[in-house]
Amino acid sequence: MAQVWVHNGYDIDDDPRRVDLDALWSFLGTEAYWGRWRTRQDVEHELAAAWRVVGVYTEAGEMVGFARAVSDGSGFGYLADVYVLSEHRGRGLGKALLEEMIDNGPGASFRWLLFTKDAHDLYRKFGFSEPGPTVMERPSPRPAPA
Repeated sequence: MAQVWVHNGYDIDDDPRRVDLDALWSFLGTEAYWGRWRTRQDVEHELAAAWRVVGVYTEAGEMVGFARAVSDGSGFGYLADVYVLSEHRGRGLGKALLEEMIDNGPGASFRWLLFTKDAHDLYRKFGFSEPGPTVMERPSPRPAPA
């Protein structure tokens, strides 16, 4: 059951039907350093296969932020594609988005994982830390974006 929360005049909503695929693709395909290698078809597939999505919307309904999670639905969550458009930053929307995805949602007791090269201070507020010696990664063979 989708719910809407209001934060500083913005809706924080976990209804996947509300996600604006054009807005999502516009950001991920041009601005997201972590995944510009993806095609629109890849993004559509990831959205359809997501365990949970949370969007941030203006009063006019424009999607200005997004987060996606992949999960087994029981104990593990992978956080991906988190963003707030630059013109809407500085209003606590990133924190509200993560709070809804991680702390207020059905995955509040999960072990969470994410990959990022920025925003470490924000993620630390939600209990994330650099991995220890028990973490291994097999990187994708796809070329990284220029």
